[in-house]
Amino acid sequence: MGEFPWLTVLIAVPLVGAVVAPFLPKTNPVLVKQFGVAVAVLTLAVGVAIAAQYDVDGGMQLTETHTWIEAFGVHYALGVDGLGLLLILLTALLVPIVLVAGWHEGDERPAAFVAWTLALEGLSLAVFAATDVFLFYVVFEATLIPAYFLIGGFGRAGRSAAALKFLMFQLGGGLVLLGSVVGLYVVSADQGTPSYLLSDLSELDISTEAGRWLFAGFFIAFAVKAPLFPVHTWLADTTEKATPGTSVLLVCVLDKIGTFGMLRFCLGLFPEASQWATPVVVVLALISIVYGAFVAIGQDDVLRLIGLTSLSHFGFITLGIFVFSTQGGSGSILYMVNHGLGTAALFLVAGYLIRRRGTSLISEMGGLEKATPVLAGLFLVAGLATLGLPGLSPFVSEFLVIIAAFDYQWYVGAVAVTGIVLAAIYVLWMYQRTMTGPTAPAVEGTRDASVREVAAVAPLMAALVLFGFYPAPLLDVANPAVESLLVHVGVSDDEPTVQPGDVPAHAEAEETH
Repeated sequence: MGEFPWLTVLIAVPLVGAVVAPFLPKTNPVLVKQFGVAVAVLTLAVGVAIAAQYDVDGGMQLTETHTWIEAFGVHYALGVDGLGLLLILLTALLVPIVLVAGWHEGDERPAAFVAWTLALEGLSLAVFAATDVFLFYVVFEATLIPAYFLIGGFGRAGRSAAALKFLMFQLGGGLVLLGSVVGLYVVSADQGTPSYLLSDLSELDISTEAGRWLFAGFFIAFAVKAPLFPVHTWLADTTEKATPGTSVLLVCVLDKIGTFGMLRFCLGLFPEASQWATPVVVVLALISIVYGAFVAIGQDDVLRLIGLTSLSHFGFITLGIFVFSTQGGSGSILYMVNHGLGTAALFLVAGYLIRRRGTSLISEMGGLEKATPVLAGLFLVAGLATLGLPGLSPFVSEFLVIIAAFDYQWYVGAVAVTGIVLAAIYVLWMYQRTMTGPTAPAVEGTRDASVREVAAVAPLMAALVLFGFYPAPLLDVANPAVESLLVHVGVSDDEPTVQPGDVPAHAEAEETH
């Protein structure tokens, strides 16, 4: 597996597809869409080939390092560990599903929609594989270009304002990040030859004060991206106005860059500062969990509601990262994957409903259960996954984070648990208002889910059930990455690495801290 540039090929396939798509015959939109799906499936195949070669105990693998800007120590450097691999596979899985499920999204300009979708995929894959901070920053910012055009070019009335708000928040966070990136160059240059390679930066002797300032720049940018309270206000507007497929790409792929960055860069480069900032970060995470859930309960727009649930979920992910334990770290990585599966299913099925009813307002969708039983079943399973029902994969990750929170401080766990209760309220009430009750005459003729629509979300449903009962494949990949990170941070974790069979046992374990 040594010399072939697997990661470069993985990134190049969708980017080349994005360049080719606009040149396909505009008179044949079906061909354009088929091309987009084919490119996305090919990207997934390359991702699977990478996963097949991956050694779960091998650390950073499939590395590529080439000098880019020698004077500044910048390299084109790629590599993948357990954290990066899981997010790469999630991204590669979701894009073809989005293109198939949202077959009619972007009908007015299919070539543009396909091109921007593939561009966003390629750049996101580059983010998850980058092992040079400068390269990471470049692709981190470049993802905003296709995201902006997907939001502003497609969707509902008001999308241009939502796209601009999204861009302003993200550019603001990126500007703060740039300050810290420049600061890293200064620190590395003062200690010898400048370098942006993660392997070199992790060995630097960064002073306490400098480390805390640099950490702040990285963390603010990632908190905006994630999103985390109080820099989250772009999220609900964006998911409300964008197409459901675009919302999947933003919330289930692009936003993961924020929590990925917290693990890879905040903890990886600034371990002392990460521990110093933990009390504040934990408070922000708890506010996100409770506030996001409370606000979601009162929403009438289904897409806005789903977007706000993700504010709560990203609070759980951030909490798991900053409690510094194997349960929390493994739970947060699993949460990223499982949130991507469950929330993607919920967005896509909501998109099916909106297309049929011509509205996204929950108050105008009552009584659909009898007219569309298959659609109602898909919506229910996706909703139950969102609230963390035992037997579905989000439960495993949520359970691990909650255990880690109680282990950190009992009152932190107690506050976090309220997010689970509130999730049951907003999901079940949403289902009740959309699906149950008397069937209005206008609803009676609503067609049920088509074969294409069911086939598109079937892999997500299967993964939710499979990893709910058998999370071992995900944990086997995540655990070594968490162990390595905790060792680097210098945190002594009394608990053993989490294994799938340990989950029920931990529910009765006594606190160890």
